[in-house]
Amino acid sequence: MKVNILLYLMIFPGVLFFIIFKYLPMGGLIIAFQDYQPYLGIFGSPWAGWKHFIRLFTEPTFFMLLKNTLILFGLELVIFFPIPIIVSLMLNEVKNKHFKSGIQTIIYIPHFMSWVIIVSITFVLLNVDGGIINELLAMMGLEKIGFLTSPNWTRPVYIAQIIWKELGWSTIIYLAAITAVDPQLYEAAEIDGASRLRKTWHVTLPAIRSVIITLLILKIGSTLDLGFEHMYLLLNSLNRSVAEIFDTYIYTAGLKNGQLSFSTAIGLFKGLVGLILVMLSNKLAKKLGEDGVY
Repeated sequence: MKVNILLYLMIFPGVLFFIIFKYLPMGGLIIAFQDYQPYLGIFGSPWAGWKHFIRLFTEPTFFMLLKNTLILFGLELVIFFPIPIIVSLMLNEVKNKHFKSGIQTIIYIPHFMSWVIIVSITFVLLNVDGGIINELLAMMGLEKIGFLTSPNWTRPVYIAQIIWKELGWSTIIYLAAITAVDPQLYEAAEIDGASRLRKTWHVTLPAIRSVIITLLILKIGSTLDLGFEHMYLLLNSLNRSVAEIFDTYIYTAGLKNGQLSFSTAIGLFKGLVGLILVMLSNKLAKKLGEDGVY
């Protein structure tokens, strides 16, 4: 540690962040087993045992939340997760450096916008009254579509926004992994008569497979944790049946209705499910011969 003191100092802010914002707040999970009253505090609030968990699993709302969350996660996993891999492989084949860097810049920019801006732009494009897309449909004599209010369109809009915002950022990791592939492997494949597609399939993909597996395991860990801000901005009274998820429900129950213990119980349930899924998927990956996360 004395020799590498500067390296330890570099990671200190990150470690401090996790201690303050990730580990210390875990002590507050105890209120999930209490009827927590802010004026009594954690040590003065009465114990409730499993009361809030029983309520969570027995309310009809639970199955709606579970269904909506799992469907949206499934769409992310099936549609969004492979797209950055495909785009990375395509960008790797681009030989013109200026064109390649231009495309990368264009797809990276949305990542640095907040969800408020992304949803606001979507509103300008898709709103029924004055939205650019709907105005074009009206000009062509077609009926306007309630993209932001129709339950049938909520999930496609949600996935499209994720692709738009996070596609570029997700490709960075895969492009970094591709640059680490030994060029001699490509030369050997070319000598054997492999086409570009064959080199991609037999050299590039196997070389970045461990990175794909690692990111997949981490993604599976966030099955019930889709994030609050994005869906809350899309949520309204007309699409609530398909848009209400655990994250938005925690906000409603905890902050709006003051049910702090109940919302904490939901959060603890989400965290435990994520932990179990990461452990199981990591174990499965190791059985299949991959390195896994740990």
